[in-house]
Amino acid sequence: MTDELLVVRAQVGDRAALAELLARWRVPVWTYVRRMLDADRADDVTQEVWLAVVRGLPRLREPGRFAPWLFTIARRSVTDRLRGEYARPKEAWEAEEGVTEDAVEAMVDRAALVSVLSALPAPEREILVLFYLEDLPVEECAHICRIPAGTVKSRLNRARRLLREQLEEKGHRP
Repeated sequence: MTDELLVVRAQVGDRAALAELLARWRVPVWTYVRRMLDADRADDVTQEVWLAVVRGLPRLREPGRFAPWLFTIARRSVTDRLRGEYARPKEAWEAEEGVTEDAVEAMVDRAALVSVLSALPAPEREILVLFYLEDLPVEECAHICRIPAGTVKSRLNRARRLLREQLEEKGHRP
């Protein structure tokens, strides 16, 4: 069954269709959020995403555009979480930073690509995740991020360059 049909059925109250839709998109959404945040925050934000989806699904006018709509909600949730954290007092932020560094050091076996990806600026990392890891076309990435397709292409270009430079710095051949 297509996503579009599942959305329409869920909009008219079919709980089985809603459950299937959630099951189908649970991993891609969590993966996207996880690549933008750490694992603990990803779980919380993913729950917020699904709550927003369940609440907003009856108002979705174009069921065929479910995936971009879903990732737009996920992006907004990630952005809201990051905004909230940046607004915290500097002392709380610095206290947590030491814990994060210890956790990162404990994960030495983590793949070089993942660590380099997480070091990229958020706009470039987001475009890489959506385009390459979620396999969304440039147009849908543009719609989700609310930027022109040309900006998506330039961010992809910059992200690939930054990724290549980071890998070369760490002694890996891209």
